[in-house]
Amino acid sequence: MGILLIGMSHKTSPLAIRERLSLSCENSGHPLERLRQMPSVREALYLATCNRVEVLVCTPDQAEREAGEGLKALLAERAKITLSELERCLYAFSDAEAVRHLFRVASSLDSLVMGEAQILGQVKEAYRVAVEQKATGMMLNRILHHAFQAAKRVRTETGIADNAVSVGFAAVELAKKIFGRLEGKAILLVGAGEMSELAARHLLKQGISTIFVANRTYARAEEIAGLFEGTAVSLEQIPEVLKKVDIAISSTGAPDYVLTREMVASALHRRKNRFLFLIDIAVPRDIEPSAGEIDNVYLYNIDHLQELVDENRHLREREAAKAEIILEEEIQNHLDWISSLEVVPTIVRFREKIEGIMKAELEKSASWRQALSESDQNHVESLVSSVVNKILHEPTACLREESRNRNGLAYAAALRRLFKLEK
Repeated sequence: MGILLIGMSHKTSPLAIRERLSLSCENSGHPLERLRQMPSVREALYLATCNRVEVLVCTPDQAEREAGEGLKALLAERAKITLSELERCLYAFSDAEAVRHLFRVASSLDSLVMGEAQILGQVKEAYRVAVEQKATGMMLNRILHHAFQAAKRVRTETGIADNAVSVGFAAVELAKKIFGRLEGKAILLVGAGEMSELAARHLLKQGISTIFVANRTYARAEEIAGLFEGTAVSLEQIPEVLKKVDIAISSTGAPDYVLTREMVASALHRRKNRFLFLIDIAVPRDIEPSAGEIDNVYLYNIDHLQELVDENRHLREREAAKAEIILEEEIQNHLDWISSLEVVPTIVRFREKIEGIMKAELEKSASWRQALSESDQNHVESLVSSVVNKILHEPTACLREESRNRNGLAYAAALRRLFKLEK
């Protein structure tokens, strides 16, 4: 049985093609339905995210090339592009390299944002669908469960996911340092920029209770407020709202300051000097820089956040080196298991033959054993069975050990010949 993985990711393919393959699952049925019908495919998994589309299959011996051609044709058909266009975006791995790639994907080492947790959930969901459609068997079940185990070790034994590597997460990290806990805090979102919206989403996940949204176009403010179950306000109301909130995120693209030092100072006085955390993600800046000089005001702009992101990214990269060592251990364990499968049929046949000889000899002795008590007959059978198990143990253990050293097939062939197991 061979293992083949064919796919594309953010490293090799434009988003437009990945989107087509992902959406095709909804528009024309799940590709597992087609994969299960291919003679060259025994088991299959289909993973589609915004950053990658991958097909992992198990193939019969000598059928890898046929399976590869079938998978490419299927992907090209679903993406509605020519095979030559598709092949420019693809990578292919087989056997040990396919296992290694899957383990790295599940552990987020191949992700656009290294250490992100979402990919593991996406792989688990793809596996759930494959199991539901009866597209997996012994090989893929074992590979996927071992990949999940490897990913868990990476997350628990390294700090690869400990530090924020996006502007939104960096804002959350800084807010926690200032306030300790974010439950019950209020937030003002000024402008409808994508980064400020993402930062707000991250903060809301930490328990922010109230959100106000101000925008040049009031209808847009109402639209964004609706997403967060918040309250829309006009730009003119910002000075009044600043008295009520703990965090303000601004990203308007306005040519002049939207939040001035005077505005912030006035709000802080009315707030009885409670901490105010200001995040300026706009370029040019929305918040007058001197506002950060006011006591109890913490002002961070996009450069501050990016510096934190870059520093944390370097920390994650250092942790990734530890993760790679863990993965190599887990990959080797899995490959040892695959190698052991090569000798299992020989071990089973060897045990069957020796146990068959034992049963035949016991049957021949049935006449004189009848003279023994039932207890003594049981003792004789137990003794013979124990001797047989002890004889089988050493060659069986040796065969398994040699399979881990990649010599299993040669030893299995010798054992089959010595004991005439082929017959």
